[in-house]
Amino acid sequence: MALFSRAARGTHRVLPGYRLTLGYTLFYLSLIVLIPLAGLFLRAFELGQAGFWEAISQPRLVASYKLSFGTSLLAALINTVFGLLLAWALVRYSFPGRRIVDALVDLPFALPTAVAGIALTALYANNGWLGSIIEGVFGIKVAFTPLGVLVALIFIGLPFVVRTVQPVLEDIETELEEAAASLGASRWRTFRYVLLPLLTPALLTGFALAFARAVGEYGSVIFIAGNIPLVSEITPLLIITRLEQYDYAGATAIGVVMLVFSFVMLLLINFLQSLSTRRLGRAP
Repeated sequence: MALFSRAARGTHRVLPGYRLTLGYTLFYLSLIVLIPLAGLFLRAFELGQAGFWEAISQPRLVASYKLSFGTSLLAALINTVFGLLLAWALVRYSFPGRRIVDALVDLPFALPTAVAGIALTALYANNGWLGSIIEGVFGIKVAFTPLGVLVALIFIGLPFVVRTVQPVLEDIETELEEAAASLGASRWRTFRYVLLPLLTPALLTGFALAFARAVGEYGSVIFIAGNIPLVSEITPLLIITRLEQYDYAGATAIGVVMLVFSFVMLLLINFLQSLSTRRLGRAP
């Protein structure tokens, strides 16, 4: 009887209908994600090896790869730093207008991307409020340059870092900082050795989300980029161009390149996040 009850407990599942739930999950995942991605690869490989390489290695495309992935990576890094500072201010300090600032963080989520692009272009153009000042004082042109693309990607990616780090900061007890200070640790050492290890997994998650959003962003970038060939053209724009020319195989070939590169980057970030989590778990 004891063996039977132990075996019954061993096969017990928390969720009822485990096989049905798992089957539905796999079916839904295949229908929404795996089958479309497989179709993307199959359509792209219709070009053959030589045709596929020719479709993805044109100088105009290579320049767009560098711009899209380079600015996305840089924007995600900038958002990681300033997103942490903004989340820290919202969690640890009380100041007038704090609730308004906290609500404004979600504005890029709710604002249509095309509206964001038009607003940023009007703001940073040569005759815009900020664009005229920046160009007049520093001699730097923002709109219709790669710098404008970077500004747009920072705008749409910042909330991902803030909303990922903010709940982790709220859960960290201030007694940890007080204990470190009582032992003689400076503020920088307290942050470096006490807080940063706890925040690293959340920072990596926010970085990954911001990077993934920036790579495929189109609406908020298309207006401020200027779309100058070999200078400020993003890869999603060239995909749209191929589709408008009814070159579906060429468009899917470019999509495969973006998919593979993004997958490798996210896989690396997840590995670093897992490594950080394991080190934190082994910490005394």
